[in-house]
Amino acid sequence: MPADWDRLLETACRGEGLAAAYQPIVDTARGTVVGYEALARFPGYAEKNPEVWFAAARSHGRSAELEAATLRTALKARSALPANCFLTLNVSPELLTSESIRSVWREEGPLGGLIVELTEQTPIDSYVELEPDLNQLRAAGALIAVDDAGAGYAGLRHLLALRPALIKIDRDLVQDVDRDEAKRALIGMLGGFASRVDAWILAEGVERSEELEALVALGVPLVQGYYLARPAPPWAGIDLDVAHRMASARPALHKSVVRDVVEAAAAVASVPQAAEAFAADPALDAVVLLGEHLRPVAVLDAGASALGVVHPGLRVNLDTPLSQALARAMTRPKAQRFEPLLVTDNAGRFAGLARMERMILALAGTGDDAGGQETADREEEGE
Repeated sequence: MPADWDRLLETACRGEGLAAAYQPIVDTARGTVVGYEALARFPGYAEKNPEVWFAAARSHGRSAELEAATLRTALKARSALPANCFLTLNVSPELLTSESIRSVWREEGPLGGLIVELTEQTPIDSYVELEPDLNQLRAAGALIAVDDAGAGYAGLRHLLALRPALIKIDRDLVQDVDRDEAKRALIGMLGGFASRVDAWILAEGVERSEELEALVALGVPLVQGYYLARPAPPWAGIDLDVAHRMASARPALHKSVVRDVVEAAAAVASVPQAAEAFAADPALDAVVLLGEHLRPVAVLDAGASALGVVHPGLRVNLDTPLSQALARAMTRPKAQRFEPLLVTDNAGRFAGLARMERMILALAGTGDDAGGQETADREEEGE
């Protein structure tokens, strides 16, 4: 270990000798890259191991400064981030309230497309003190992720307290998941929890083709790991053979999901544009308001657009089971309970609307479209 850490940390905290690598995050449904995780690198120094650097920073009281420097380094490439991709940034939760980290967010301005990933450097017993900073991040457009679900502090109690938008499954659970039924059961439980709280799950540390196939078969929407792509300069893709393997591993749906009933809908970027759409087409009954990165915000009707009233809509993933989507919809306030649901893909982008009546009919087995035909086909095949 280098002896003169005071001098080295002083230099690194100014951003000198730092770099960032970006590891692709892949949508298993489409076999495409939908995001990147930024990882700190120290090419300008003899010591290359980031864990050694961050441990030294903690022991010398420079953690917040070093993390701020690595965040700024990672964010330099943000403006060139590919369209419809998000960027995840690792932050120690105990440092969120530090002025060094807060200044990074202020410098960036709007944080849409960023996911702040709370890493397991120091156990956190309570997130009460962090709530103001987390709320400010969310208000600026960032999403919150929990790292290493299933290990360390990221237990169920913390998932309930944080309500993250992204839950990363620990490598220990992913390793040999194809050979371990208990691991598959636990990942399935995490997936069920995520779907109920409108979150995604991401399996990290995928290193073998068999692990990838098991995760795809389980319906895990996002994956990351050396088998897919190693950390690299911006912006690497994945091998076509790996994408094809995901497509072949994805099972046919054995139960009705939101994808079966989704329908296209008009989408606009502002409430005045919605009013114009309704004026141009009297038969139009709903328009979707989009925010940054094509993420749906609300379903508007003609009255709401005329008054400028926006009630945040309920979002569900394309592969959310219909029964779960309906159960969540019925917990909404009475006035919004039967509004259509906003359907998103695994990158959070708008994919269409799911109307309550179509979901109910599909579950009842009386659908009049492809969902109904699928049910009939299954009955003929004896499923």
